[in-house]
Amino acid sequence: MNKSQLVDVVAKNAGLKKKEAEAAVAAFVDAVADALIAGEKVQVSGLGTFEVKTKAARTGRNPKTQAVINIPASKRPAFTAGKALKEALNK
Repeated sequence: MNKSQLVDVVAKNAGLKKKEAEAAVAAFVDAVADALIAGEKVQVSGLGTFEVKTKAARTGRNPKTQAVINIPASKRPAFTAGKALKEALNK
């Protein structure tokens, strides 16, 4: 499902016009992104938790030249499914 399909489903299920549903989906995505940028966790009951995980600096190798390179530390968004979602998937 892509974003426009999600907007269509939200509009249908919530009884909203497509533009209203699109604004609601965009607001949700922006709110989650802003919270993650601020270093906060976002927990959505029945869905799961969005959080930022830090990957440590490390060394790697260029596969073509075998030269050693330094890979800097970075932050990555992560999603952990909640119990209700896991149970729904495994029915």
